[in-house]
Amino acid sequence: MKKWFGGPLIIGLAVILCIRFMFMEKQPPKKQSVYEFFRNYPTNASHSENNAVIMYPSPPPQKIIQFSKKPHLIDVEGLDDLYSLKNISKEDSNVMLVWAQMRFLLSRSDVFPETAQGIKEASIAWKDLLSAIKNERFSNSRNDVVEQRKCPFFVSMLNTSMSNNGMILEFPCGLVLDSSITIVGIPGSPHGNFQIELIGSQLPGESNPSIVLYYNVSFPGEDLTKYPVILQNTWTVEDGWGEEERCPGHQPANNLEVDGLIRCNEKLDRNAIEEKLNRSQSTDTSSGGNHISFNFPFAEGNPFTSTLWVGLEGFHMTVNGRHETSFAYRKKLEPWLISGVKVAGALDLLSALANGLPVSEDLDLTIDTEHLKAPPVSRKRVILLIGIFSTGNNFERRMAIRRSWMQYGAVRSGDVAVRFFIGLHKNMQVNLQLWKEAQTYGDIQLMPFVDYYGLITFKTIAICIMGIKILPAKYIMKTDDDAFLRIDEILSNLKGKDSKGLLYGRISVESSPHRDKDSKWYISVEEWPHALYPPWAHGPGYIISRDIVKFIVQGHQERNLNLFKLEDVAMGIWIDQFQKSGQIVHYMNDDRFYNAGCESDYILAHYQNPRMLLCLWEKLQKEHQAHCCE
Repeated sequence: MKKWFGGPLIIGLAVILCIRFMFMEKQPPKKQSVYEFFRNYPTNASHSENNAVIMYPSPPPQKIIQFSKKPHLIDVEGLDDLYSLKNISKEDSNVMLVWAQMRFLLSRSDVFPETAQGIKEASIAWKDLLSAIKNERFSNSRNDVVEQRKCPFFVSMLNTSMSNNGMILEFPCGLVLDSSITIVGIPGSPHGNFQIELIGSQLPGESNPSIVLYYNVSFPGEDLTKYPVILQNTWTVEDGWGEEERCPGHQPANNLEVDGLIRCNEKLDRNAIEEKLNRSQSTDTSSGGNHISFNFPFAEGNPFTSTLWVGLEGFHMTVNGRHETSFAYRKKLEPWLISGVKVAGALDLLSALANGLPVSEDLDLTIDTEHLKAPPVSRKRVILLIGIFSTGNNFERRMAIRRSWMQYGAVRSGDVAVRFFIGLHKNMQVNLQLWKEAQTYGDIQLMPFVDYYGLITFKTIAICIMGIKILPAKYIMKTDDDAFLRIDEILSNLKGKDSKGLLYGRISVESSPHRDKDSKWYISVEEWPHALYPPWAHGPGYIISRDIVKFIVQGHQERNLNLFKLEDVAMGIWIDQFQKSGQIVHYMNDDRFYNAGCESDYILAHYQNPRMLLCLWEKLQKEHQAHCCE
């Protein structure tokens, strides 16, 4: 009896132990916090005196998405035209050194959705530019007086007439950040709509230009509207009308701000009005509509002054000094594309003025041109190559950079090389001015595509190509044309650091993809299925070592690396892949790389307009300390 009882007991205990062991094996790993990560991976971290610079260890590499099938090369309409460079002289081709090396990248089967359009439009713009250059040189050889269409700082109804296509104002060189359009008018009918339209540039052969912003003011009775309303939208040939935004309207719960401003003035927000009425238990059902009508910024017979201005993230409308609406930029509809403004409908137009337009300097009148040109590079390998993202009509920003931090001794001596990376514009006048600027200063590399935001990752790879194949560099840096850099401090911090496997900048760790489709940085699960990104450095400025640069160039040539539309995150993904190949990565975090403004003791200050760039340089020269400009 004792033997019979003991056997099952032993067997039962064994079963329990097995089950417990299996349960422990299947437990999911506990998610590691940032604090735990750095505690569990101690380093001989290098700290600066003010503890701003910290050397982080390499985290365990994430599992990277692998190609189900290696991308192949495809034919892209217009690409052959962009690489037919028969009539380009050797001297002229210096602005296209990277261009010549990028064909393998643009003909991949897994390129971004905007690539085909960006290349097709660039091929048309390129032909127009070559024709304009040829005609101008022919005229110059005959000493003909050529009437040049300049990029004016402002246009108004006083210095321009209505064009044949109905535009009240035309912008020869597009709009830039802080450009504004002011319209003074009187709504002429109680039941009539009026519209303000920002019209996109139109290439030869295009049937209709895009509408970058459609701003429609509707009054009660028209189009069955019960209350006055502002409708905002966009239109393109490819996609037709986009998703309409109404103000006032029932705003969605995830209604995102634009440049920190609400999309619809709260005094017009129907949700807010109805909530207030419910709280007051009002029995007058019409009071909500009366409230909206009373606060509506436009009324029949009442003159108004409206200003539509260009922000970082979208357009903003103020009427009689009050902010009314904001509208986020949509894909492939960016302010630099805008060629003019139309006004139509029941509106008596009194005046219109566009101010703060992009202006190119008269190269014949610039007295310090020689001092601003890119110096010759005498070294076999420069210490640092800085690639700056810019767009064609940002003339003033580039000139401010040339006159400010590009005057550092390390840049003028050739130890540090600085180059602007710029895609083509749909406007021929902008491209012609850009071409002349590139030939004059020798610091511009043109890109073989139209400069859509969705294609900026190509520029990142282009900087890498230049740092390996054209202008060999120990380190490369990516930055933007609204950033101020302290070159001396960057070089000082790089001294004595490991020159291999380095990512230096403002490092983001354990950040998650944006899954909101309305976000500028939206990433679908198909694009990145993981909950977290690998460590990456914020885009306004980061530095990588030559071995990483070489890995990236080779990886894209062999099509072993994925393309990813967020260029700074893409760099983090590629560096993680570099680590997976068996290399060591050193993450050098520095919080003085300010990605959203300026603070004292900065190394990099972002969102600086041309005036601020020059001010920061002047302060450094006078005070010898990194103080911001108010």
